[in-house]
Amino acid sequence: MDIKSGKKYPAGALSNFAPHPFVIDGIQCNSMEGFLQSLKFKNVEMQEHICTLVGAKAKRSGANKNWQRKQTLYWKGKEYKRDSIEYSELLFRAYSEMFKQCNSARKALDASKGANLTHSIGRRKKSETILTAQEFCSILMRIRDNDFLEY
Repeated sequence: MDIKSGKKYPAGALSNFAPHPFVIDGIQCNSMEGFLQSLKFKNVEMQEHICTLVGAKAKRSGANKNWQRKQTLYWKGKEYKRDSIEYSELLFRAYSEMFKQCNSARKALDASKGANLTHSIGRRKKSETILTAQEFCSILMRIRDNDFLEY
């Protein structure tokens, strides 16, 4: 199942662009894309604003941020090296919170059971993207297939 915005359910609903609200570390996020793009901003107030964005608007908010040179991302005043275990754990925690808190996200993930998840438009190199296609799909399948969520 190729996950991307505009695809039939549940693939489109699993897109990071989908409006799935959740709270992480006391910060309201209206989509996973908003959360992910916020990681490119060092300023905490700006991060909080970016977290409220959804879809293409969220994507555009971080489009011109050059985080790749230093390979550093941020969450609530803490620096994360892109290839660190701590960063991977933050991503997993964010997705876990979204699926725990948002019924529409959880239903879409449940509807994907049995399918191998792919993301054909995602980048492959960690140094070029804040979330590779492999990381994205692995997180979703790990949460889905290992029953990390309490319903």
